[in-house]
Amino acid sequence: MDMMKKIPVREQEPSVRAHNFDEVCLGYNEEEALAEASRCLNCKNPQCVQGCPVSIDIPAFIGEVKAGDFKKASEIIGESSALPAVCGRVCPQESQCEGKCIRGVKGESVSIGKLERFVADWARENGIKPAAPKEKKAHKVAIIGSGPSGLTCVGDLAKRGYDVTIFEALHEPGGVLVYGIPEFRLPKSSVVAAEIGNLKALGVKIETNVVIGKSVTIDELMEKEGFEAVFIGSGAGLPKFMGIPGETANGVYSANEYLTRSNLMKAFDEAYDTPINPGKKVAVVGGGNVAMDAARTALRLGADVHIVYRRSEAELPARVEEVHHAKEEGIIFDLLTNPKEILVDEQGWVCGMKCVRMELGQPDASGRRRPVEIPGSEFTMELDTVIMSLGTSPNPLISSTTSALEINNRSGIIVDESGATSKPGVYAGGDAVTGAATVILAMGAGKAAAKGIDAYLSGKTGG
Repeated sequence: MDMMKKIPVREQEPSVRAHNFDEVCLGYNEEEALAEASRCLNCKNPQCVQGCPVSIDIPAFIGEVKAGDFKKASEIIGESSALPAVCGRVCPQESQCEGKCIRGVKGESVSIGKLERFVADWARENGIKPAAPKEKKAHKVAIIGSGPSGLTCVGDLAKRGYDVTIFEALHEPGGVLVYGIPEFRLPKSSVVAAEIGNLKALGVKIETNVVIGKSVTIDELMEKEGFEAVFIGSGAGLPKFMGIPGETANGVYSANEYLTRSNLMKAFDEAYDTPINPGKKVAVVGGGNVAMDAARTALRLGADVHIVYRRSEAELPARVEEVHHAKEEGIIFDLLTNPKEILVDEQGWVCGMKCVRMELGQPDASGRRRPVEIPGSEFTMELDTVIMSLGTSPNPLISSTTSALEINNRSGIIVDESGATSKPGVYAGGDAVTGAATVILAMGAGKAAAKGIDAYLSGKTGG
């Protein structure tokens, strides 16, 4: 065994997985996990922990894997994370914990994410549940949204003994974990539902089909229903568009809508009647993880798929693993390309897209080189479906129906380092504050807010 290289992880063959929605990555078995754990140097000053937004004691849990005590490893992870099986699959470890791993200086970093996934899957398969709180506290807390930030906040508060209720707008809990991330990356029934089940085992109550700001307001929850604190983890579900001609045509989707139809409403399953127009030739505009998810979903629905991105491959914001998987599956990358107009036929359906070639100029405010059009490079792509994946912003419904809640010019809720908003007792975190970001950053915000809410309510009762 070469200690400088990761133990390879088993995956479905690209030619097979491109035609199904089964999970691509098969994870480690026990033998592989033990071998990978043996690569950990157990550093005295572990940089990996500093790179984790929820501060998992990574050397400690890997040490227990190395010793073969997977139950203890799961307990250590559970002290910091309510969603280990999710994080082990979708976190960008390469830029966080693994990006700071000392092994990675001269070789390949330890596969921390794959080991976390192994431990979480082992715990689920062996019926390991989180420990119930030792005492109950007579404080009611409302959690708005059941995505990563809300589930993390509710998990930490439930472990502290609070009476917590999640209010979810959709008919299933999970937020972006169920409507945004495809089944082939994150299985819903076996992984997401099980993680949520662990929270229910702690006494968490979940009310679905409740749209805060319509069904009930935050002010009403606090003034009429006895909730002493509220956490807003409603995400960023308002899609952005380019503002180019033809964007209102039939066959143009936001990535949000396309993925929600497929993931939450099971459009990929023939047993469901959810309408979706998979298209025969699809362009996904954008280069982030959501764009990769939409493109790989369209591919599995039978389309010839192109990613259209105005910068080069080096600037793609998506995870390297997701780009690699997309290429393996046959998705075509039209880089340094920018749409100018969506062409529409006489029936109002997409029939093509005018584009222009780009080159990279001087760096912009983000530090990336600004794409500049190449004169005379216009061309037309023949298409029947366009999916816009340009990011999302927070829906202003909650902020506009809650008194004394300050927002910024991007509709994000303004908070301090504890997650506290301008309204006493109301906290917020995740995409509702920052705009679209990663699952693990949303979890970190939920964790910080839980700590803030605990301090706030403890102060009300004197400890």
